[in-house]
Amino acid sequence: MEEWIYTGGFLTLQEVETHLYKEAIDTISREDDTTLLAAIDAAVQEAAGYLGAYDRAKIFNAPKPKQRNQLLLTFVKDIAVWHFVNLCNAGAELELKEKRYDRAIAWLRQVQKGEVTPSLPRADNDNDGKPDGSTEYIYGSNPKRNQHF
Repeated sequence: MEEWIYTGGFLTLQEVETHLYKEAIDTISREDDTTLLAAIDAAVQEAAGYLGAYDRAKIFNAPKPKQRNQLLLTFVKDIAVWHFVNLCNAGAELELKEKRYDRAIAWLRQVQKGEVTPSLPRADNDNDGKPDGSTEYIYGSNPKRNQHF
């Protein structure tokens, strides 16, 4: 399994303001950035959990902001805001935030199942130049069938 370390910086504090007003951030955090940074880190880790078949180190430690996948960035913001606003509902529309969080997780699950293919770098842990398969196994069976005569 791929070992990767998140060095921070995928999502900045200022970028969260596209999803939550600065006043609400200041009210909830009591002007201490620690809680928002923790929510961002948790959101990155949660999103990364769904992207096992992708090169998470390249995705989340991109050296330049323009190298980030913008749809993934939007969904990580939604997840981070959800984790953050759970501290307090100070003027934040919790129902809308919850719907956006659910949408982000649904998209990540679709990526995980292979139903959606984002433009993200695939993992190549053995360095053979070809993307590796998923390190996660999906198993299951068809629904039980009943025969009626």
